[in-house]
Amino acid sequence: MKSESNLEKVIASGNPAVTAELGPPMSANGHEVREKAKLLKGFCDAANITDCQTAVVRISSIAAAYMALQEGVEPVMQMTCRDRNRIAMQADLLGAAALGLKNCLCLAGDHQNFSAAGRLKGHPGAKNVYDVDTCQLVGILKKMRDEGLQEGGDKLEEAPKFFIGASWTPMGDPIDFRPVNLMKKVNSGADFIQTQGIYDIEGFRAQMEKARNLGLHERTAILGGIIVPRSGMMLKYMDSSVAGVSVPKALIDRMMKAKEAAGDDKKKAKALQEAEGIKITIELIHQVLETPGVKGVHIQAIEWESAIEGIVKEAGLYPRPSV
Repeated sequence: MKSESNLEKVIASGNPAVTAELGPPMSANGHEVREKAKLLKGFCDAANITDCQTAVVRISSIAAAYMALQEGVEPVMQMTCRDRNRIAMQADLLGAAALGLKNCLCLAGDHQNFSAAGRLKGHPGAKNVYDVDTCQLVGILKKMRDEGLQEGGDKLEEAPKFFIGASWTPMGDPIDFRPVNLMKKVNSGADFIQTQGIYDIEGFRAQMEKARNLGLHERTAILGGIIVPRSGMMLKYMDSSVAGVSVPKALIDRMMKAKEAAGDDKKKAKALQEAEGIKITIELIHQVLETPGVKGVHIQAIEWESAIEGIVKEAGLYPRPSV
């Protein structure tokens, strides 16, 4: 065991791991974090705590992760390269470890212009830091943990013990480079990988075959990402506007058909689409877990944490293993 985290233990046990996602609010009130944690408790092995997702200011990932931990949910603290230099990163990592956090997911972070495409103003004038990239951040964590050294070489009196994660976009462009990108992160020291949302199962399986040919599935635990769809328009938007996400037309048609079945009743249309979205999610979970080399799933019910319980139970992934 590198970290003794619950997520690491579940993966080591051979059981399919289940991670979920918890988005902190744009508020100084931690009540929402705690309520979301209560919805996830018992239905995932760990929950990602996002780090100012969509480049909008929210409760910090470290603070929200600590609150989730207090509620009995093991957090996966996210850390982006967008907002910190290597000094601030390492200081935050030591602080997180001192608070009892054991998992860290290293990310580049959404560009500061990302929020401008939505309803929020965000901070498009903010400066990106990117003192280090994702692979370098993974390497920094590994050096701190395994060698007890800071990035600059100074010795740590006590090393932080993190289970180190990174993301992978298997369907991103250029698609032939994606397995190489994964290999770079694994070579840097990523213990587990969470992928971008998968809808194109055949495309994902083709990429996983390339990853297996490189032996990467034996060196890291790959968790297939699944974004729970709530509407046909959501799927259309992700297919057209979210990098690395490809949604088959058949899935979009299923969601739109559910909407049409409600006629002019907007409330019914919402309910029917959400029900169909959950059915699609469960199908995708089974298909992803049947893919050789996959060790689990990362279920992202964006601002819909209440859906996780039903999804995990219907997918046959409850109760979660006690390890």
